[in-house]
Amino acid sequence: RWMSMSDLVARVGPTGLKFLKKVPGDMVVAQSCTPVHIMEVAKKLGVNEESVDLYGKHKAKLDLSILESMKERKLGKYVCVTGITPTPLGEGKSTTTVGLCQALGAYLKKPTIGCLRQPSQGPTFGIKGGAAGGGYSQVVPMDDFNLHLTGDIHAITAANNLLAAQIDARMFHEATQSDAALWRRMVPKREGKLYLSPIMIRRLKRLGIEKENAEELTAEEKSRFVRLDIDPATITWRRVIDTNDRFIRKIVVGCGPKEKDKIRYTGFDITVASEIMAILALATSLSDMRERFAKMVVALDKKGNAVTADDLGVTGALAVLMKEAIKPNLMQTLEQTPMIVHAGPFANIAHGNSSIVADQIGLKMVGPDGYVITEAGFGADIGMEKFMNIKCRYSGLRPNCVVLVATVRALKMHGGGPKVVGGLPLAKEYKEENLELLEKGACNMQHMIRLARKFGVPVVVALNKFPTDTEAEMKLLKKKAVEAGAEDAVVADHWRDGGLGAKELGEAVVKASEKEGKFQFLYDLDLPIKDKIEIIVKEAYGGKGVSYSKLALKQIASYTKLGFDKLPICMAKTQYSLSSDPNLKGAPTGFTIPIKEVRASVGAGFLYPLIGEMSTMPGLGTRPAFYDIDIDTETGKVIGLS
Repeated sequence: RWMSMSDLVARVGPTGLKFLKKVPGDMVVAQSCTPVHIMEVAKKLGVNEESVDLYGKHKAKLDLSILESMKERKLGKYVCVTGITPTPLGEGKSTTTVGLCQALGAYLKKPTIGCLRQPSQGPTFGIKGGAAGGGYSQVVPMDDFNLHLTGDIHAITAANNLLAAQIDARMFHEATQSDAALWRRMVPKREGKLYLSPIMIRRLKRLGIEKENAEELTAEEKSRFVRLDIDPATITWRRVIDTNDRFIRKIVVGCGPKEKDKIRYTGFDITVASEIMAILALATSLSDMRERFAKMVVALDKKGNAVTADDLGVTGALAVLMKEAIKPNLMQTLEQTPMIVHAGPFANIAHGNSSIVADQIGLKMVGPDGYVITEAGFGADIGMEKFMNIKCRYSGLRPNCVVLVATVRALKMHGGGPKVVGGLPLAKEYKEENLELLEKGACNMQHMIRLARKFGVPVVVALNKFPTDTEAEMKLLKKKAVEAGAEDAVVADHWRDGGLGAKELGEAVVKASEKEGKFQFLYDLDLPIKDKIEIIVKEAYGGKGVSYSKLALKQIASYTKLGFDKLPICMAKTQYSLSSDPNLKGAPTGFTIPIKEVRASVGAGFLYPLIGEMSTMPGLGTRPAFYDIDIDTETGKVIGLS
């Protein structure tokens, strides 16, 4: 306690940030820095005030008009950060993404922007905690990042639930009214004439009725127009809320006396599982987002035809609710390098990447000499595979480099180490040198390197350093990475030393990004659905084949009939194994992937086969993280967030 501040400080960074010798908790580190005004960050990127909507001093929205104003500027280098198959503790992809951005921007003086997903509030108050990075590689203000930010997730919740309400309301009204009553209420008179809104005229055209004058419709055409005739058993659209709540996974609606016994079972998902979130991440413009909303299939009618959001008349309202949410959010790192935070789709039932518009704007702002570092969720077999086959397919962008994050801890687990459980102490095997376990488990890292190379993209391995890792362990992993085809494998200590700790990693990324790549997708969209699934299983996972339930085969036939068979595939699989068995570690081969069912996110633009049970609504544990979260009522500072 008698030590002076100079005894505690290891160094002072280029922005004046003090790096302590003993790294304190994430919230303490985040609050130890003084972020610059976000407009200062924007101006350094060449963005004028008219293109920035401020949300306080340290966060802002970027207008999509930036893309038009910078259309002549060449794009920067595009880098995807992914990882090995993780432990439940996570292996530090977000922290590495931030650290790499700080290294490139603050130490190597390269124009650099990072792109991260916005985290769900559910895990923040649950067990996992936030996703702003950690140690001296964080996005700040950390509490803003992890909580409401600028309200995008709340907008998604409102839009999703408006559509859910309309589904039940429409079924109720159709069940309790005649054709004439429905027509009278849905097509009112305006200035003495029956009025059809533009969205209604679109529905008529989909029905093959080429009329825009309501007076000209026959009784049969009116009946077809007013009756969606939804089959309740086929409804896939559920309500959402951004809170972990196991007790609303399955609910009954329509129990009130005025609903006249129109009861059905449904449930809640967490907001980031909504198709609207996936659309936000994949849309390339406001108009593209609206078109995707229109295509969202929420159910089938009793003849087996798709019922869409446009059929329900709600597309325009959804776009209005989401008009601000499509604008990416600008923040900064601890070392004042820019970070765009936008969208946060699930990485299993959705594609698990930040938005296309965030990457597009970032690549324009950094220019041809700069770098955009974007993170893909979970391991390379899930997030990176979907980044390549789905996100890059829709954006038209091509990555210059993949950074694969690996840890000694996770690779020892893949080599047969004891089970890693969140909240419990690590076994001694993870705290002591064990080259035998590590060599056995390195196969998982090598598999992921080879997978990235199948897309024709150079790979740099980031060995995310923990205090218990030894020099011999790092040397072994470097050797194994290069043997598998990596351009380089670099030890990174950005958690402890910020951008300086990832400087060597940054240099390796710069070098690898200069290599000429030959990008290619794993599959062609014109292939049948089953062929695309089997290519992913064999090429991305190392499996032998696929088995299908009767339901899955029926759904595949239905989607093919409806014309959805040309969509890319978004596999919903456990993140804890290359196989469907989370307990099968390493790089297994010879396994079969069982497809339980196949669902369609037509608006987002993919089909997602379900492999086993996929929870879309987490529950709260015995001791959620919120026990430690509070606010200092004197200063207004958040306490205990991680």
